[in-house]
Amino acid sequence: MKIIKNGENVFGFGMLIALTLCMISTTISAETESSMMRGGQLYDKWYKVIDVDPPSTSHALYPKEGKYAEKSESNWRCKECHGWDYKGKDGAYSSGKHHSGIKGIQGMKGASTDQIVKLLKDKKHGYDDKLSANDLQDLAMFVSQGQFDMSKYIDASTKLPKGDKAKGEAYYNTICAKCHGKNGMLPKEMKPFGKQMGNPWEVMHKIQNGQPDEKMPALRALDHQIAVDIMSYMTTLPKKR
Repeated sequence: MKIIKNGENVFGFGMLIALTLCMISTTISAETESSMMRGGQLYDKWYKVIDVDPPSTSHALYPKEGKYAEKSESNWRCKECHGWDYKGKDGAYSSGKHHSGIKGIQGMKGASTDQIVKLLKDKKHGYDDKLSANDLQDLAMFVSQGQFDMSKYIDASTKLPKGDKAKGEAYYNTICAKCHGKNGMLPKEMKPFGKQMGNPWEVMHKIQNGQPDEKMPALRALDHQIAVDIMSYMTTLPKKR
């Protein structure tokens, strides 16, 4: 009986260790998600996140013939060159007014954050004196671990999300409608949600990471399919006020 009791004690101790490790892992995962979320907002509009004025001169890497060459508040945004789908010249920004001819960030997926921070701080990217060490780390975390293949969720030829509208309606009404209205018309200074679905990659990025300098919740920690289902329902909302 004593041997069995000791065995039970060892088993119970082992279970305690396993549970503790699981809790630690969950905490670390949560912190990683929050870092990637903030990095996604920095990728969108970093100067809004840290509450500073945008640079007054054009980004050194942005082409002089580009549509936004004279708008530094636009050409300093990471998304302006690398795209909402993270594919740059090989994705949705392969043509049109946002085309810059610059490649996406896909090649840096899985790279070490130290390597990415080094690139962000070099003379070409020029973020060394603009972002703090914490800002750079969060942005690097997003580039390394936070980006994902949007082609799995959005049909590039039709721009339609590959989601379930019925599920999306339930998600929208319980998560989004309180701030954006049942018909997607709020706040009034924003384009109607139905109209915004002309750029589904931007919508998905913002649903996943939130809107810089706003209280919009980020759904990054949830299954990506939830965002896609919401977007599918958004395609049914009015495009005009």
